[in-house]
Amino acid sequence: MKIKKGDNVIVTAGKNKGQKGTITKVLADSNRVVVGGVNKVKKHIKPRTKDKQGTTIEIEASINASNVMIVDPKTGMGTRVGKKDIGGKNVRIAKKSGQELK
Repeated sequence: MKIKKGDNVIVTAGKNKGQKGTITKVLADSNRVVVGGVNKVKKHIKPRTKDKQGTTIEIEASINASNVMIVDPKTGMGTRVGKKDIGGKNVRIAKKSGQELK
């Protein structure tokens, strides 16, 4: 998987198409990612003790990694990711602009 935690991405498919966010979690075994501020779902929390009250919270659910693209640092649009050998180190680069991704 060429996507890492902390990457800025744009959603390319689904109900959240066009939204941008930062990856907060990568689930590599199931090929899914969690993007901050995208794909919010409501979760009902059950009261655990008699004095606590149940509540509803909003959390970010995971989306398939194929539905996101990394944002190009130069153009601000989605781009594919490539690898290049620079100074004996393999670094990730944006295919559109050729700039190094951090």
